[in-house]
Amino acid sequence: MRTSEARVQTAFRFRPSLIAKLKKKAEKEHESLNSYVESILEKHVELEWPQITADFKVSDLLLSMNSSIPMPSKEELEEDPRMAHILGYVYED
Repeated sequence: MRTSEARVQTAFRFRPSLIAKLKKKAEKEHESLNSYVESILEKHVELEWPQITADFKVSDLLLSMNSSIPMPSKEELEEDPRMAHILGYVYED
């Protein structure tokens, strides 16, 4: 949720390749880089990430359903880091 709350200026150091990707996505969303990064951080902070233990087992029923579910596109996986993580998608620089 966007508010008119005052902003605090700060600085971060990012890899140039990441900045380039963020700028491209911000442009696609018709947002400034600052606004886009702020919205990503807000979404991430608000998410309740499930805790999955190392011994977590996927049921056979779910595994059997895998063959009938189409794999999301690269763009969909890049836009949804949770889904990408679950499906084991590896980002390429």
